[in-house]
Amino acid sequence: VQLVESGGGFVQPGGSLRLSCAASGFVFDQYVMHWYRQVPGKQREWVASISQSGATTNYVDGVEGRFTISRDNAQRTVDLQMNNLKLDNTAVYYCNTRAWSRDFWGQGTQVTVSA
Repeated sequence: VQLVESGGGFVQPGGSLRLSCAASGFVFDQYVMHWYRQVPGKQREWVASISQSGATTNYVDGVEGRFTISRDNAQRTVDLQMNNLKLDNTAVYYCNTRAWSRDFWGQGTQVTVSA
């Protein structure tokens, strides 16, 4: 299993970024996909999930209405569109899936929101 995130960067408050995760090594459309984030010194936090078909999405409180998770099963990608970013959205964002009773993670992509 390989998960490779991209799309992070530096943005001012109120700006937008789109993160993408490219997946390989497993039957992508059979697995729920997740985005997590982590700030130094804190535990990794779940941000959003999307069902296998993409029909069901869930978000952590505080991002719903600003963040949108989506997937393209043909391209084997899962994206996180982040709008109206806030200072406390600064974190390393990770793509995740759970398969064969274990978690798989990408290397993460840094998102920095700063004025």
